[in-house]
Amino acid sequence: MTRRCIMILLDGIGDRSYPELGHRTPLQVARTPVLDQLARDGANGLYHAAYLGQALPSENAHFAIFGYDMDSFPGRGALEALGAGIPLRSGEVALLAHFVSVSRAADGVTLVMKEGAPRVSDQEIGDLLRAVEDFSVNGIKVRLNHAGGIRCILTLAGKIAPFVTDSDPIIEDRPLAAVRAWKDFAADPAALNTAHALNMYLEWVYHKLETYPGNAKRREAGIAPVNCLVTQRAGRLKSVPPFSEKYGMKGLSIASGIVYHGLAGYLGMEVRKVADTARPGSDLAQRLKTAMKLLPRYDFIHVHTKGPDQAAHAKNPSSKIKVIEALDKGIGTALKELMSEPELLIVIASDHSTPSGGPLIHSGEAVPLVFHGPGVRRDDVRHYDEISAAGGALGCVRGKELMYLILNHLDRAKLQGLMDTPVDQPYWPGRYEPFRLNDTN
Repeated sequence: MTRRCIMILLDGIGDRSYPELGHRTPLQVARTPVLDQLARDGANGLYHAAYLGQALPSENAHFAIFGYDMDSFPGRGALEALGAGIPLRSGEVALLAHFVSVSRAADGVTLVMKEGAPRVSDQEIGDLLRAVEDFSVNGIKVRLNHAGGIRCILTLAGKIAPFVTDSDPIIEDRPLAAVRAWKDFAADPAALNTAHALNMYLEWVYHKLETYPGNAKRREAGIAPVNCLVTQRAGRLKSVPPFSEKYGMKGLSIASGIVYHGLAGYLGMEVRKVADTARPGSDLAQRLKTAMKLLPRYDFIHVHTKGPDQAAHAKNPSSKIKVIEALDKGIGTALKELMSEPELLIVIASDHSTPSGGPLIHSGEAVPLVFHGPGVRRDDVRHYDEISAAGGALGCVRGKELMYLILNHLDRAKLQGLMDTPVDQPYWPGRYEPFRLNDTN
């Protein structure tokens, strides 16, 4: 009988096939004896957090992995604000923002990324923030909060709404986009107010930074100026049932990255913040050792590594292969201790595919999934990769089905139709009110 679950989340592990790899994926080419062993001794399948072919960001995919419907999703801006410790009052809106270099083009500005993200010293960042951190228009207060490097989180207060478009075109040599209310909110005063305030703020930022003395020095040195901001992924906090109430398990997330810290906090899971180094395999091994040490205190532990995703963003399949192999060794370092726990369900999962070539940030292919532990059906899959996994016993798992499968393998799945609590929760037994005798009779 399994009683606890550790989910090893290999962010962006899925990929596409490439001619230079013999028309195979990086995962098919990589030497992964440990992951292959777990696949051989477990049940395999494919996973997609939403619709097959839909390219998901990590935060949306994780939201589904943790068993929540997207109508409760608060937006990445709000999650990163939480993760960064930036307080969001009721009704406030948060957006991701970062400093960029732009060039004037007709009546607009065009994103310049020929040197990659602008390199800015800590001193310059401080000066830039002070120049544009506070702005007000029509009763809406805008505040720019530093989140590390050139990254910031923009918060808005007033009569506002998060239903606005992004200004970030992402691709170089394209004009920044005007912020507009979503079509379904085109007549909503709060969304219109937000779009107007953001457009006014971004124009004000451009003019302020064009005259920023540091940019004159950068131009003299032949360095692109840092003269604008771009925004994306507006969000606002909502009310959601905590993970422990929704699935009857005390959860912990061990991850680097403020979006994962914010997401876990939003769902009422505890957070163990860790830092990435240049050795992703060692990082993962240490996180798994931490998970094993804390396992008696939790029912579900999410152990995350961003390594495969970051390697794929470099658009070099060989780099991703090296990271995958390092992670396999990292899991191997902790494998003996993992295997020593007889009642442990190990889930090897991923949130999405990240292609190592082409223009897409993420792609919509399903990713391999492994369940390993007592009672888990063993199929004929012998290798951990996207193609082998397709022949496994789990089939193609979608959305919050993953959390239902975890409950099932932990022997916590409720028989459909039983109602031991007023809320029709998916786990059993529920946290019901005990029947009491009336001693007065």
